Amino acid sequence: MLFGLDGVEIGLIIVFFCLFGGILSGFPVAFAIGGAGIISFGIIASLDSAGLLIHQAIDTSSKVYSDLVNSGVKPDTISVFRYPDLPRVAEPVFTQGWEYALDRNVSFIVNRINERVLAGASIETLLAVLMFVLMGVTLERSKIANDLLTTMARVFGPLPGGLAVSIVVVGAFLAASTGIVGATVVTMGLLALPTMLRNNYSPELATGVIAASGTLGQIIPPSIVIVLLGTLAGDLYSTAQEVRAQEAGCSDALTYLGEPAVVSVGTLFQAALLPGILLALLYALYAFGYALLNPEKAPPVVLEDTSNEPITRGEGLTWFLGVPAALIVGVVLLNTLGLVGSQNIVVSSFSEAGQSASLRTNVGAQCQASMIDLHGQTAWDAAVAEQTKIDAAGGVQQAAKLTEEQLVEARIAKVAAAAPIGSGIATVIVMLGLVLAVGRGVAPSREAAPLILGGIGLLLLALVDIVLIAPTTSAGVTVVLMALPTVLALYGCKTAAARCAENDLIRVVFPPLILIVAVLGSILGGITNPTPAAALGAGGAIMLAAYRKLQERGQSGWVIIWSTFAVAAAILIGVNFDLRINQGNVSVETTIAFAAAYGSYLFALFGLLYACWVLFQGGVLTPVVRETAKVTSMVFTILIGSQLLNLVVISFGGEHYIQQFLRSFDNELTVFLIVMLVLFVLGFVLDFLEIIYIVIPIVGPVIYGGSFDPKWVTIMVAVNLQTSFLTPPFGFALFYLRGVAPKEVTTAHIYRGVLPFVLIQVAGLALLWLFPSIVTIVPALIGH
Repeated sequence: MLFGLDGVEIGLIIVFFCLFGGILSGFPVAFAIGGAGIISFGIIASLDSAGLLIHQAIDTSSKVYSDLVNSGVKPDTISVFRYPDLPRVAEPVFTQGWEYALDRNVSFIVNRINERVLAGASIETLLAVLMFVLMGVTLERSKIANDLLTTMARVFGPLPGGLAVSIVVVGAFLAASTGIVGATVVTMGLLALPTMLRNNYSPELATGVIAASGTLGQIIPPSIVIVLLGTLAGDLYSTAQEVRAQEAGCSDALTYLGEPAVVSVGTLFQAALLPGILLALLYALYAFGYALLNPEKAPPVVLEDTSNEPITRGEGLTWFLGVPAALIVGVVLLNTLGLVGSQNIVVSSFSEAGQSASLRTNVGAQCQASMIDLHGQTAWDAAVAEQTKIDAAGGVQQAAKLTEEQLVEARIAKVAAAAPIGSGIATVIVMLGLVLAVGRGVAPSREAAPLILGGIGLLLLALVDIVLIAPTTSAGVTVVLMALPTVLALYGCKTAAARCAENDLIRVVFPPLILIVAVLGSILGGITNPTPAAALGAGGAIMLAAYRKLQERGQSGWVIIWSTFAVAAAILIGVNFDLRINQGNVSVETTIAFAAAYGSYLFALFGLLYACWVLFQGGVLTPVVRETAKVTSMVFTILIGSQLLNLVVISFGGEHYIQQFLRSFDNELTVFLIVMLVLFVLGFVLDFLEIIYIVIPIVGPVIYGGSFDPKWVTIMVAVNLQTSFLTPPFGFALFYLRGVAPKEVTTAHIYRGVLPFVLIQVAGLALLWLFPSIVTIVPALIGH
């Protein structure tokens, strides 16, 4: 053995140094990774051919090994780490020669590029990366950050450390709307850092809070990191759980776990919501606490007054807190009482008697023992009782089609059980009611009559739904009956919206907030998957940027506004009408609804094309497209290069060696803690993309193959990777900020400034470790 090290260990060291040298070489990282793979393979192959790399493998032909296997120990669990005294046999790291390994690597890299880059199942999800990047770049170019920083500084500035707190708020806001760390850090560094220094803020606090807040885009959805991690996590978790089930003696993961072994990007977005908010709160609390302890280093700042109408504290509490809270709590309470809810009367043609038991019970003795150990004896006994009842009723055969009489009875029962007020109408009432309340709150001295009419319209909406509309009422008749109350409500909301538009805070925050709600709401609510939602966000960002450009020119943006309404109209029509007209007996109202939806779609498409033309004329679209192509190309090139590097590690047994080391620990928590520590250390020298595509595929089969919730594992990894932007010496956020910071701000200031926020990141990880429900509670609530 060379230097007393195993040949595989030397191979891993060579790969690491080649990768580290490639990154330091100054070549683009995307190409340095692939080059590191090629160079390291050449070095390892040369040393192997010279007989210098010898792997001390376990002698599987020895009697000691045979006795160990015969004692019941599974061969997959036998390793040199768990059983160091087993007889060894010396063999080259390339057991069949480096030529064979090279041939396999070339074949595999072609297959992997085809699967993961060109035509695989994860391609649709990866398209969300392109759309989210386009969305983020477009919003960054539309100067949204400039307006947000100015407005939030006015709101929070008078507080101790108010400017720092405003930076955290803007960082969280931009994270949910752009998700691009570089753009966020650079923008806030250019706009906010000089202002903070001018107002006697400590350079350490100013640089630290800007760098840390800019990284929130890595965890607050929609996050590119979670999209990329999610595409890997789904495959790794599914494969690892299948292996776990077979080791437990079961046929598949569904049998063993009692549920499919899947994890989607949409579910991960749900899981990341609270951890992202938690980190933002921790940053803001630190800034506020720092200011209280060091008032001279983070003094309150009162900026210039705004044109907003002054209001009393009572008016603010009433219209901004009291009325909105009463609306939301009231609807929730009515939902609990059964007065608000689903009015769906669709009846399944099949009975529920054939539903399967909670667990599969027709399994072998070994699988049964493993399932009882996993789920508990109570759950197993309940599943056996359920299966016995199903078998006694005839089993799956009972899931036969219901008779006409049974269908009629089931339909009558569903009509009787329908809520008086539909959940859709209740949602509309709450949303429009919030607009009216805020419109009243921003200008309480103005005439209230239009807003009162709007409120009457909302009451009439609820009354009409209760008295005149039954669950069996057709969609066309419902539209006619709702027309007058809706017109009244919209009249009031139009006046309220005009007043809100005159308020600086609402005018700045509302448009991107609506875009965030539309994108995240559709994902978190399970309405659609991330890719269509990302496309919606990209289109909305283009239209928002075009509207701002038209406003700067003094031109009307009515085409953009009405195009937005057209999108909303098309969605509402599609939800409430059956637009399938390629079937017999299409009703008149369906034909009219289809024509209206199609017209709305065409107008919305025209508005999007018009927005693109406006941005093209304004010189915005070209750099947006160029920057989007640059970032997306970098991501996919790193993906390809990392696949090559991974295959090199696999070819000489490095991946298997690392996994054996991790599996040698009996405690899952110990293994996961080791992985998290390794990822944290690697974050000092590697970017999150390299860690995702190089390290996670190697350790993934181990950390996803246990009993931990895959959502918790993935979010823990994502938060850990977020620190890679802050940890010296290669934290990208530090480079971005150093590039735009004034001369009086030194690199030492930046390093000292980010240190507390790195510790806050670690504290956040500790909280997620101790309280996993922070990650799992939102998916659990939405899933139900």
